[in-house]
Amino acid sequence: MPTIELKNISNFVCRDISVTISNGELLVLLGPTGAGKTTLLNIICGLAPYEGSVLFDGEPIDTIPISRRRIGYLFQDLALFPHLDVRRNIIYGLSTMKRGHNQIEARLDEMCTLLNIGHLLGRYPKDLSGGERQRVALARSLAPAPRLLLLDEPFNSLDIKTRKYLRIEFKRIVKELGLTTVFVTHDFKEAEEVGDRLAVIESGRLEQVATPQEIFFSPNGYKVADFLGSPNIFDCRGYEVLGNGLVKANCGGFTIVAVWDKENLSKIAISPEDIYVSRDEPPGPPINRFRGTIVEEVSHNSVVTITIKTKTKDILARIRKEDFLAENLSVGRDVFFILPLRNLKGA
Repeated sequence: MPTIELKNISNFVCRDISVTISNGELLVLLGPTGAGKTTLLNIICGLAPYEGSVLFDGEPIDTIPISRRRIGYLFQDLALFPHLDVRRNIIYGLSTMKRGHNQIEARLDEMCTLLNIGHLLGRYPKDLSGGERQRVALARSLAPAPRLLLLDEPFNSLDIKTRKYLRIEFKRIVKELGLTTVFVTHDFKEAEEVGDRLAVIESGRLEQVATPQEIFFSPNGYKVADFLGSPNIFDCRGYEVLGNGLVKANCGGFTIVAVWDKENLSKIAISPEDIYVSRDEPPGPPINRFRGTIVEEVSHNSVVTITIKTKTKDILARIRKEDFLAENLSVGRDVFFILPLRNLKGA
């Protein structure tokens, strides 16, 4: 599979974007709606005008027609043909490439085995579940053996459980194929689960390219930090191994129990929306339970972001407005807050 290089890409949305995607890498384009993520996919495959250059293994493809770029593109709405059954949807690209009957059948069998969809071949898109439609659309994108796979928020319309399952399956499949892939999402949790590296885009500009852990713990500027929700980061001054993959870390006035089975734990982080806040002392063991005082509240539609002051550090928490009102929370109120073990990240 090729190494993809974007050099000084600009158009009506994108602003001088340059990035290299390594052979077999799964790069996630991450950013808010309207940032330019889909536009960049369209530039790569030749669907949008641009200045700059797109290179495959060092060779410019800017003048090569879309049909000859050998790029698979899974659109957000999947774009399955409603009048064709699953079988004909999958082999559509192969048929337009004038492949022979035996070659088409062999590739169809491969896709059915890879994605476990052989039992769906006679059905039509309207008769499929959301997850089944996703797998069929992916099979259609993979069937012509593309050199590069592009995906535009492919799991956005699915329920949480199905999204989680398909993300795991999707990553397994593209890694098994060694396929260079660019995946678009606005969801950091999805991005960190799927991507080898993340490219954060804001207002058409590339703000940071790094691993998910590097971006979460060391965001490059306020735009990236603001998009991530300004995670709470605790510097660890030492830790004790508790066993069973757990450690107890001294984080500057906070004793935090976290999952960690590596060496040299230096930081622990948690997103504001993952913190549990209560006016009354929560039941259960006092693990990662702390107290503080609300010193600021900011409403964002259905969500309230609060700043909780403690003796050593201000904590950001983000909760639903209905929960904020139900708990009768307000500035000046003393509260308990919990850092759930399952939501903590270490580095």
